[in-house]
Amino acid sequence: MNWRTDMYDLKHLKFERTNGVARISLARPKHNVMNIDMMNELNSLLETLGSDDELKCLVILGEGKSWCAGVEVGDHKPELAPGMIAAFGRIFELIDRLDVPTIAAVHGACLGGGMELAIACDIVLASSNARFGQPEIKLGFFPPYAAVRLPELVGTAKTIEICTTGRIYTALEAFGLGFVSSVADEEDFSKKLDGLVEEICAGSPLIIRMNKRAVKMTKGCEFREAAKKANDYFLNSLMKTEDTMEGIRSFEERRKPVWKNR
Repeated sequence: MNWRTDMYDLKHLKFERTNGVARISLARPKHNVMNIDMMNELNSLLETLGSDDELKCLVILGEGKSWCAGVEVGDHKPELAPGMIAAFGRIFELIDRLDVPTIAAVHGACLGGGMELAIACDIVLASSNARFGQPEIKLGFFPPYAAVRLPELVGTAKTIEICTTGRIYTALEAFGLGFVSSVADEEDFSKKLDGLVEEICAGSPLIIRMNKRAVKMTKGCEFREAAKKANDYFLNSLMKTEDTMEGIRSFEERRKPVWKNR
């Protein structure tokens, strides 16, 4: 797929795709608070990325002091709420459909809908200055996606604590709870992100996808069923790819593999 940086008329996001890595930057001053237009821009990008067979990784970043401080409060008014929830919910459907690893590279405030966007990603890399929370209760709301996703990450009791107290958590506290994957000092944050992306991108685009599919296809299954699905996928799909055979040959020949993405 041929990408151009001018493919989209983006007002609230910045986008680039190089060497199999897509980077979406939230860019709506001053704290990247999402409104309906910004959500629609994000959904358009995610829809296109879903059909990019050469993609290896998606990184979501934030410009300015905050990663994303939530969703525009005005868009919660009764006449706007249905459209806002439709656009907001679509983000999580599209992220869930992506077969490549998704990384939220979080710094500063990551609150409300912003935290929901972060935890929708497979990996949350947080700067030590990041702050997380679901403070919607203070305005009389609950976070709909967090109510679904957080129990998978931290359990029911902690989810209720997070959502009903509106407490703000440091990056290290969020790491301890389990919804942040790793924490980096501010001065090392970019380097750690680049290293993580590089590790992922060393693999074949096809096999990266198959690894993620294997994890997701067994989610919620009883052990014997899950193991059968994973083993069947390994034997009947993975072992028929050219890239798996190339991986074996490259190991035996003591050289770097040359992936063909098939």
